[in-house]
Amino acid sequence: MTTTDPAAPAVLTGVGVGTSAAVGTVVLVAPPARPPADEPPAADPAAAADAVRTAFAAVAATLRERAAVAGGTTAEVLTATALMAEDPGLLADVERRLGAATGPASAVDAAVEGFCEVLAAGGPYLAERVTDLRDVRDRVLAHLLGLPQPGVPALHGPSVVVAADLAPADTATLDPALVAGIVTELGGPTSHTAIIAAQLDVPCVVRVAGATSLRAGGRVALDARAGTVTPDPPAELVEAVEARRAARAALAAAAGGPGRTADGVQVQLLANVGTVEDAERAAAATGAAAVEGVGLFRTEVLFLDRAAEPGEAEQADAYARVLAAFAGRKVVVRTLDAGADKPLAFVPVEPEENPALGVRGLRTARRHPQLLATQLRALAAAAERTGTDPWVMAPMVATAAEAAGFAERARAAGLRTAGAMVEVPAAALRAPALLAAGLDFVSVGTNDLTQYAMAADRLAGELADLLDPWQPAVLQLVGLTGAAGAAAGRPVGVCGEAARDPLLALVLVGLGVTSLSMAPAAVPAVRFALARTTAATCRAMASAALAAEDPAAARAAAAALADPAVRAL
Repeated sequence: MTTTDPAAPAVLTGVGVGTSAAVGTVVLVAPPARPPADEPPAADPAAAADAVRTAFAAVAATLRERAAVAGGTTAEVLTATALMAEDPGLLADVERRLGAATGPASAVDAAVEGFCEVLAAGGPYLAERVTDLRDVRDRVLAHLLGLPQPGVPALHGPSVVVAADLAPADTATLDPALVAGIVTELGGPTSHTAIIAAQLDVPCVVRVAGATSLRAGGRVALDARAGTVTPDPPAELVEAVEARRAARAALAAAAGGPGRTADGVQVQLLANVGTVEDAERAAAATGAAAVEGVGLFRTEVLFLDRAAEPGEAEQADAYARVLAAFAGRKVVVRTLDAGADKPLAFVPVEPEENPALGVRGLRTARRHPQLLATQLRALAAAAERTGTDPWVMAPMVATAAEAAGFAERARAAGLRTAGAMVEVPAAALRAPALLAAGLDFVSVGTNDLTQYAMAADRLAGELADLLDPWQPAVLQLVGLTGAAGAAAGRPVGVCGEAARDPLLALVLVGLGVTSLSMAPAAVPAVRFALARTTAATCRAMASAALAAEDPAAARAAAAALADPAVRAL
């Protein structure tokens, strides 16, 4: 914690998510209820088991209802959490404990903690799901004990929601009109809370030690770009934050049009979408919020909440709706990225010591080739039905042989434009070979590329400093990919969350990136930054960032060359 005025409250520091700032009233999220310390054993274990099953089913139903309303990445997270509430192994463990003379609430608590230990032992990638599972527990306990459901209390006016951590179900229901920002003591920059906050375009600071000691009802200013939370902010800081917010709001009302630099170099501005409904909303946006297509359509949501694989016709219908919504605009479809923390109920998997380095993404097709074959046929059928030419790309490609194999399968299914995600450092280092293997394009997934380059799990909050997308080593890998694309005359996109930072977007363009895909809410600021900056300046900013020793220095070096109006975003 730092402060410049000994008489002023200490400024709390953490890891910012996004680049915006806000001022609001602190609303503390109360800790959830716990099982009674003196809870007696269940008098009728069978009846208690029925009550527990009813409570778990009610929680799962509520999560699915929220997923249906939320859409996008939020829906994926909530759907996965609902599946946890229906885990037969978890319910069986609770019933076993009830039969061993344990009270219902205590049985649920102990069973969930046992499962949490298993997740934590699976490494940081799976450990992040512990928060989600404990949220299920807290909601089930509320049902059993007849207490109000845990979560964020009613908000009145611009509020900064402060908690030890927030479950996805809580974050998903926040109203951006009332939530000025989010502050948590736990979590990380790519935790579920952070991802959903980014989708809602709400500034967020995580890993803030002492956050829950903030005074409820007090006023704070938070700056996601700086990663700071300032209690009782002085008038000049409030004015600066409001000026930044007004500038960003003005961008949202500005004119749209294709993304291009000040000297006319085109940079496509695309949307990341997770559901058909997300795609249709993005396609209908106009003005500054308009996008030029989809840079990443995550298809996992069609598969995750299923006991059986969706059929080819069902998949084709979903893909056709997305393609039709964009009416000929570019649509990049990522094939199924399952495995690791996104298991499929209908795909048997062997236990893995490190799932993040195991059978996920394209590697799933090694064991289950029919999944990929069906998906490619369905996408080809949707393309024929809509008269469009979708781009299809595979996740977790590491070698030229994998790239060639995927391109061959895609074209055999009737798809003309095939590419690959660059998420593994080997793919960036060997990008020329991948492109020579028959790929038409590549797209950099900065979230995974960063975790693998820095050997820091993207969901491990305590390693947040290593997960900064401004890491010079990560930028160097992006630059190698951009150079390979330029030499081969092939497009290079970025579809990780790094693209939503206007300043970093300029650096990415300077590294050879030709398209940027992000949450639609981030498009206006990035379009504005491009329009104020020449391609030569983008290259100079990239060189300055690459020469820096650490992320903070990289950002500062790039910012020093940027237009003042861009720095103010």
